[in-house]
Amino acid sequence: MTTTELSWIATTLTAARPRAVAALLRYFRDLDTAEEGFQEASLRALRHWPEQGPPDDPLAWLILVGRNAALDELRRRDRHDPLPEGDDGDADAALDTDLAEQLDQSHYRDDVLRLLFVCCHSALPLAQQIALALRIVSGLSVPEIARAFLVGERAMEQRITRAKQRVAAAGLPFDAPGVRERGERLAAVGAVVYLLFNEGYAASGGTAHVRVALCEEAIRLARLLCALFPDEPEPAGLCALLLLQHARADARLDADGMVVLLEDQDRTRWHREAIDEGLALLDAALRQCRIGPYQLQAAIAATHTRAAHAAATDWAEIDRLYAGLERLQPSPVVTLNRAVAVAKVRGPEAALAMVDALVVPLSAYFHFHGLRGGLLMQLGRADDARRAFADALALARTAAEAAHIRLLLDRLGAHGDGASSDTLHAKDERCSIPS
Repeated sequence: MTTTELSWIATTLTAARPRAVAALLRYFRDLDTAEEGFQEASLRALRHWPEQGPPDDPLAWLILVGRNAALDELRRRDRHDPLPEGDDGDADAALDTDLAEQLDQSHYRDDVLRLLFVCCHSALPLAQQIALALRIVSGLSVPEIARAFLVGERAMEQRITRAKQRVAAAGLPFDAPGVRERGERLAAVGAVVYLLFNEGYAASGGTAHVRVALCEEAIRLARLLCALFPDEPEPAGLCALLLLQHARADARLDADGMVVLLEDQDRTRWHREAIDEGLALLDAALRQCRIGPYQLQAAIAATHTRAAHAAATDWAEIDRLYAGLERLQPSPVVTLNRAVAVAKVRGPEAALAMVDALVVPLSAYFHFHGLRGGLLMQLGRADDARRAFADALALARTAAEAAHIRLLLDRLGAHGDGASSDTLHAKDERCSIPS
């Protein structure tokens, strides 16, 4: 199996997971069975696709093979109708797509969105709703979800396990919720879509710094939320935020895969169509005069976008918007992001005071140490900056992050000071999530 084949199969399985698991869950009405069925289908795809070639409809193939594998396992457990050894039904699965399509029918606008609303059940605490949806629907790993919540992996694994147990014990319905229930679960579903985008925008592990497929899936779901809730401003604000952030994707890394900071990006490479769509959505949301966290974050992204060049950025406006976000949704990450604007408006010393006050909640956060190191460089405190960058390097999650910190350390060794306060930008406009 060539590297290209492995990469294509891995990408296909990742993209298919949400719809396949959603279809299997609707069929079996059991989270573990749906997940196990998809995992078995993925293993069989890795065995058969390189030799036989991919099926015409990989998603339908995975749904049907996952369904058959799960049924076989249930039969074995019940000791009813065991299949002959080695009969995995793959040949039939490649042909019989009608049943798979039937399995994947939905009364919802989108089956993945439907599954998000199912996982975000009000019987679960909000943090468990979001964690469960990220694991089941989006397929993020436990370490990735733990980093999104800024908690330990063991604690997150226990949280997800408790959520599954609670769902199983309570016999929660897996039917599509009604209008009232959808409204009650909107905040949790929005948070899942937001965190899914965050993981794509700045990956928390692996070889890729940006996972474009996750960003695009989050934008697709955000658009569907807008269609499902046309009178609610926050889904529009969320969609606007994601579009404005993702519009910069092509300019965020150079040809060597190195991080290009916002102030150094070639703005002609930003996607104008996505920017125009995002600005229109934001303007429509703001006209409803019900300001929420996503609208404020989108307004911050829009302020960057509207600047023809970095020097034209209205940092005072960004500081004001972050102050509003802090009041509306207090979070150490929001304050960390605001410190970048404060450095521009009131200087690095004021920003450093804000950052140093966050050491307890953010001591294990890469961007905390990176931004702190940049501020210390600007203040001429070279030794302190080196220590901060060393802490950041130890927490780097991708090769691009690590390479960027090493570049700053090299620059520090050569010059000792004079760095911009944007030496390392805090992670773009994260919202706070319950721990």
